[in-house]
Parts: sequence; structure tokens; C-alpha cells
Amino acid sequence: MRADPVMRQQAPGGAEYLASPLLASLNGVRHGFFTRRGGVSESRPGQDWGSLNCSYNSGDAPEALVENRRRVAEAVGVAPANLLGVTQVHSADVVRVDAPWAPGAGGVADALVTSRPEIGLGVVTADCAPVLFADADAGVIGAAHAGWRGAAGGVLEATLAAMAELGADSITAVVGPCIGPDSYEVGEDMREQVLGCDGSAEGFFRPGRGDRFLFDLPGYCVARLTRGGARASGLGRDTLSDPEHFFSHRRRTLAGGGRIGHQISAIALVTA
Repeated sequence: MRADPVMRQQAPGGAEYLASPLLASLNGVRHGFFTRRGGVSESRPGQDWGSLNCSYNSGDAPEALVENRRRVAEAVGVAPANLLGVTQVHSADVVRVDAPWAPGAGGVADALVTSRPEIGLGVVTADCAPVLFADADAGVIGAAHAGWRGAAGGVLEATLAAMAELGADSITAVVGPCIGPDSYEVGEDMREQVLGCDGSAEGFFRPGRGDRFLFDLPGYCVARLTRGGARASGLGRDTLSDPEHFFSHRRRTLAGGGRIGHQISAIALVTA
């Protein structure tokens, strides 16, 4: 997978994010693949939250999460109450957003779509792939959380289909920072599960150490998006190998455990 150029930005409120030139070129669309930097959360022994943690389920201080998400909302041009997310469970389910909801009331799903301006769609990740979608001409956007289960199970195609139902017919999709193809070592059981869902995924596995395999999650996501008709690319940023900028579940596991934060990726249609 060819990695696109990345524009590293810092919002006026301090939140740091990466921007895709593909999405940045679309009129009326604001987006950011936010890093872990530029927030107010503080890490403690066994709890890595610093500093732009945006996960409500991380155990972090509620007031820190409110401020962090406010900074993200400001960066993508929406009111804090309009930065929306769902309870992510590695499914292929998509929520259509017609109006804002209270924090935690977004239901259980792994993707969101909307044609409403001034609403921000966000997904949180810490190795899984965040994917942001837009059709600026149709005025439709989407966001998806794609781990291997969700990607193999069809969450990306389900998001494209949900956007098409809202009138989208020329969709740009960008895969953000996630665990990279040189870092994602998996067992034969996981490989068999992916191939059981999608035999064409064989080419995204290569031999690792011993009886292990390396899986190219971002490349697999880009391939499925492209097959689904989207103009797709990836940022080529590996969350595991970059502790300065990203939270990582795999890194936490290799280090012996503990609670961690999650970075957020967000997109919005704006009128100003």
C-alpha cells in the first residue's frame, strides 16, 4: 500500500492531528486523525492516558475527557455536543446520524454516516484502523472503526452502502494510523478466521516468526475500499512503533498490561 503524504497540524486549542491531502482538498469537509498529543489527561503508574485521550471507557477523569473532546470538536469545526460516537464492538453495523445525542447514547455499532452539516463523526482506536469517508458533492460523510474482525466482516462496505443510501456516489476514504504491516504479528487461528470470511485476504499475510504471520491491516482495508468503489488511500502510520504520537493496545500488552487511552479520528461537514 502506498502511503499518502501527511500534513501534521495543531489546532488552536492545542490538539495535534494528521490530515490527509485527499480529504483536505474536499470543499466543506473538515477532518483530523488525532494523535495522543495536545490534551489534558495525565498518565499514572499502570495507566497511560497522556494526553489527548478521547475514550469514555478508559477510566480517565471525566473532566479531562470533556476537555479533550472539546478540543477535537473545535478543530473540526463543530460544537462539543455535536461530536458523536458509538460503542464500538468490532461489528459491521452502521448508524445513520440525523441529530445529536448525549454522550454514550449513540448505540452499539462500528461506523457512522450523516448528511447533516455541523455534526462531527468520531471513532476511537488504539491499533485498529480508523477510516474517514466523504463525498463532498453529495454532502455525505462517514467514519468507521475497522479491526480485523470488522474489516473482514464488511464494516467498510457497509459504510459505503449507508453513504450511498444518503446520495453519495463518489466517495473518498482514507485509512488512518493503525498497527502496521511490520508490527501486526498474528496466529494461524486469526488468519484462518479472516480467510474464512474473505479468501482474497491471503495476499495480506506473510510469514512472521516461527508459526506466526504478519498481517497488513491498512493495506487490506484500502483494498476492500477500492473494491467497493471508493477512491481509497492510507496514511501509513504505525501506532505500535510510535509511542510518542499514538496509543497502542499491542504495545501495552507487550509491556505487561495496564489501562491506556485511545486516539480519535473525526470528520464533519461544515458550512463556514
